[in-house]
Amino acid sequence: MPEERILVVDDEETIRSLVAALLSHTYDVTLTSSAEDAIARLQQDPDYNLVLADIMMSGIDGLTLLDRIAEDHPSIPVIICSGVNDIHIATSAFRRGAFDYLLKPFDRAHLEDSVTRGIEHGRLRKQNATYRQNLESIVNARTGRLRSTMQDLERSYDITLEAMGDALDLRDQETEGHSKRVTAYTIAIARAMGLDADELRTIARGAFLHDIGKIATPDAILLKPGRLTPEEQAIMRQHCARGYEMVRKIPFLRDAAEIVYAHQERFDGTGYPRGLRGEQIPLGARIFAIADTLDAMTSDRPYRKGSSIHAATAEIVRCSSTQFDPHIVEVFLNMSPESWSELRAEIERLSTSVLSASLRRPLAALPVA
Repeated sequence: MPEERILVVDDEETIRSLVAALLSHTYDVTLTSSAEDAIARLQQDPDYNLVLADIMMSGIDGLTLLDRIAEDHPSIPVIICSGVNDIHIATSAFRRGAFDYLLKPFDRAHLEDSVTRGIEHGRLRKQNATYRQNLESIVNARTGRLRSTMQDLERSYDITLEAMGDALDLRDQETEGHSKRVTAYTIAIARAMGLDADELRTIARGAFLHDIGKIATPDAILLKPGRLTPEEQAIMRQHCARGYEMVRKIPFLRDAAEIVYAHQERFDGTGYPRGLRGEQIPLGARIFAIADTLDAMTSDRPYRKGSSIHAATAEIVRCSSTQFDPHIVEVFLNMSPESWSELRAEIERLSTSVLSASLRRPLAALPVA
């Protein structure tokens, strides 16, 4: 039995019979007298290799049928037939996706050649679609594996960074846990500002590593219980640039390094090490400045008891436009004060990497006032 199936659509019985006589010895030919019937048949059984359709038919004409097939069954080639030798009609048919345009009465050799080429064209089109679909599946699978590998690599990076932060905490037990808390606070504010995931990751890493340069600060200065001399203060202030030089050499931390470099700058330009002003300061560093003050004021120290959230908030408001970006201060003020205590308690309970956890719930789920 012939494998290729052809649907012939023509409202003239003599034409249908002629086509069947010419092609049935080679193909499985189905005859129908209207475009409406052809559409119904294709909806029920679209497994045809070719459609041969007349143009001028009662009801839906051949060109409209061509449009429907192109939309619903784009892999099926369509040969348009007509008894009118009109170049404009032929051009329209080709523009609408017809594979060929045949004039009646049919030349047998021409008809057979056109049908053969049309079926081969359809076969290649289906083969190409199958290949493309398989290729997309392979690409999607490999992309998924690559994404998973990159996520694993990113988690390993963050675990390594957290180990670096823990090492700093071991040197300066007075500020133990500060990097984790200030990272979570910074991300909470950044998320409230609507920053995207990539920006949040960069800001989280910059906030967490902000004091990494203190690893190079002598213990006699870093751990000195009393007030630092001007010379000692100058050495202590070098930790911004030293941290920047350490972090910027790591490719995936280049953007985060800018936050490390600028985390002691002030909005009015009186900070250090470069005296940056306003939006010259990276956004992450401007957000961090508020989070850093919040944690510093609300944390206990050997020489003082931590202040309340409300006292820290009042200080942040007082220093708006001088130390802090006033726009970010407004975002901070719209966040529920009680949530900071909840966030601090959540950080203290965490055993996982704060860099990963601070980008997920519940750390990011701070309600606004």
